[in-house]
Amino acid sequence: MLQPGSYRSMRDRGSELIPRHRVRLRAGPSGIHIFDRHTGLNVLLDEVTVPSASWALAPRFVSLALTNACDLSCPYCYAPKNHAVLDPERVALWLGDLDKHGCLGVGFGGGEPTLYRPLVEVCRSAVQYTNLAVTLTTHAHRLDDRMIAALSGSVHFVRISMDGMGRTYERLRGRSFALLRQRLGEVRALCPFGINYVVNAQTLPGLDDATELAAAVGAAEFLLLPEQPTRTTAGVDQATLAAFRHWVHGYRGPVPLSVSEAGSDGLPKCDPTPGETGLRAYAHVSALGVLKRSSYEPKGVTIVNDSIIEALQELRIKYQDGQE
Repeated sequence: MLQPGSYRSMRDRGSELIPRHRVRLRAGPSGIHIFDRHTGLNVLLDEVTVPSASWALAPRFVSLALTNACDLSCPYCYAPKNHAVLDPERVALWLGDLDKHGCLGVGFGGGEPTLYRPLVEVCRSAVQYTNLAVTLTTHAHRLDDRMIAALSGSVHFVRISMDGMGRTYERLRGRSFALLRQRLGEVRALCPFGINYVVNAQTLPGLDDATELAAAVGAAEFLLLPEQPTRTTAGVDQATLAAFRHWVHGYRGPVPLSVSEAGSDGLPKCDPTPGETGLRAYAHVSALGVLKRSSYEPKGVTIVNDSIIEALQELRIKYQDGQE
């Protein structure tokens, strides 16, 4: 657990205790982005031309793998299996930097973030000392009443992983689908939530039922994640991918669909900020403190001197120069 005085470094950098309701402005190549983390309001003033020198330095959104620990063994999981966990004090410094340089939101994941002991304190301090929106990606089986109460007011959106329905889910994830269904009903007391769904040959047949369930439990979003190749799996096959694209084109359900950038080819997409791509839109920090362009990439730039912005600039130069 964190001791009194934790996150002092964030306060020393000038991040005072902030009002609990504050609209953010982010300048970028697409214009001025207005964002409210409490309501989820997004407004883009795309008629405004912003000089490049004034563009936000930080990505719009950054995900952090707080730990590699997980109590599941999903066969398609891309997360590293080596032991690693992020120091909460370093996380606090990074969040302060990201907030200062125009980032709008951070997503805590893993591994399984509910196995990260300082999770509640990290989320609470992020809300108190920054204007970042805080999201959490979890399998939800540890989101009991006690944890929901502890996280209340400190998380703005939860993403719950649900790959397949019924027996398919239980075969892939090794957990009770009935218990997951119960958790989906309970998480609404915490904050708005969405469902993450890995798409492969085993889970594709359950898409209709899964989106119907999402609507029934009040999910705000259904995020489609076509399975990506890992060191041990080949990823989604082409026949399944073609059938998946056909399903998306025919979808008429009430829950909005979204899709990961990896696997979005051939799908209808609405991108309101087309000028913000790559590292302007997103970056990922592994549990080893390595900044990468995505969670799927094996390599990146190690964050040194506790400056995530310096690592970001190095990562941009690295790929611009054609290295790696």
